[in-house]
Amino acid sequence: MKYLFRLGAILLLFVILLLPLPAIAGSSTAVTPSSFSDLSSDDLKNKDFSGKTLQRLDFAKVDLSEANFSNSDLRGAVFNASDLSNANLHGADFTYGFAYLTDFQGADLSDAIFRETILSFSSFEDAMIDGADFTLAILEKWQVNQLCENATGVNSQTGVDTRRSLGCDY
Repeated sequence: MKYLFRLGAILLLFVILLLPLPAIAGSSTAVTPSSFSDLSSDDLKNKDFSGKTLQRLDFAKVDLSEANFSNSDLRGAVFNASDLSNANLHGADFTYGFAYLTDFQGADLSDAIFRETILSFSSFEDAMIDGADFTLAILEKWQVNQLCENATGVNSQTGVDTRRSLGCDY
């Protein structure tokens, strides 16, 4: 039995060393999603993305102020150091998304879904969040405090109370 265990371990080691799996690396060098690569950052300002499927797209360091993402499918999308000030994300599904250092100042986030979304160091000053669902979203304490000041409503799609999803009353 000991002999078989050693032989199996050596065989496994041999397979791993001779047939290594390729590594897949992520990159934050993309300035805009590939489908918008012919557009400059200025072309995305005030753009209408409403109702579109934009899953897993990268928006890095772009001006999307006043853009319309209402009812769009942004699941797994990335907004890295982007400007979404005064943008319309009403009813958007941003589940499993990522927004780092993103400005949501004055944005309409009402009825949007941010379930299990990482929102680190993003600003939500004067954002409308009535009915937004932040269940299991990653937020800093100061962000939660900022959002709880105006948190009201229940998300029409998930049935989750906004204050409860943020943990405002705990």
